[in-house]
Amino acid sequence: MAASGALPTGFGELEVLAVGTMLLVEALCGLSLNGLTIVSFCKIPELWTPRHLLVLSLALADSGLSLNTLIAAVSSLLRISNWRWPYGSGGCQTHGFQGFVTALASISGSAAIAWGHHQHYCTRSQLAWSTAIRLVLFVWLSSAFWAALPLLGWGHYDYEPLGTCCTLDYSKRDRNSTSFLFTMGFFSFLIPLFITFTSYQLMEQKLARSSRLQVNTSLPARTLMLCWGPYVFLHLYAVIADASSLSPKLQMVPALIAKTVPTINAINYALGSKMGSRRPWQCLSLQRSKRD
Repeated sequence: MAASGALPTGFGELEVLAVGTMLLVEALCGLSLNGLTIVSFCKIPELWTPRHLLVLSLALADSGLSLNTLIAAVSSLLRISNWRWPYGSGGCQTHGFQGFVTALASISGSAAIAWGHHQHYCTRSQLAWSTAIRLVLFVWLSSAFWAALPLLGWGHYDYEPLGTCCTLDYSKRDRNSTSFLFTMGFFSFLIPLFITFTSYQLMEQKLARSSRLQVNTSLPARTLMLCWGPYVFLHLYAVIADASSLSPKLQMVPALIAKTVPTINAINYALGSKMGSRRPWQCLSLQRSKRD
């Protein structure tokens, strides 16, 4: 891990600028698209349904993840002239906790939406408000639980190789860190991935010949696997092998890939999917025409 006041090994100023610019673009895209989703759901009564509540929860999680990325982008650009993490040790812990909460809520939120779609399309039963609210509460409380454990001593937050954001410290190979990474990876990634994949597979098998299937059954599981998979693999590799055998630049790649998730989710779940009703921007346009 990079020290907070040292020049990151293996990075030059141009590379830091490139990473900072990529983070800034990812953050602004995620914030704008998920912000549009949140505003649409708040202003359009047509979207006030239990299934859309799950999408709203995911948009909030992805907005928080994009905000975390924005802080990392600003920190990256600041480090070009001042090679220091600008927010101190306490800021590192807060940044790591906030990023971890929203990341886990995004992963679990995708699984909750997959289960909700399965219930709607396969069991022909409408998702109840009470069930949707319980799902949202479970997603956020379980995410906060796992994110709080490193603050309580099981696991640890530390600087990423570039030193511009904080995440789980995978450089330590003691029993404390390895046990947390394995346990968290199983409950917070593998189980949600299994729920997402299984739910959409069952939907596709049952409704393959029906025109009622209006959701993309392959993209959600692919997003979890291709965007979060490298990040999880990096942590597990660090537990089994030695993370120092990987170059700092290579260690940054999974984080940059994972930070594209808010944009992909916003396009797939809200802005690019009918979800049983009009798209949010279409509803906004309809409201404007009615007022005119």
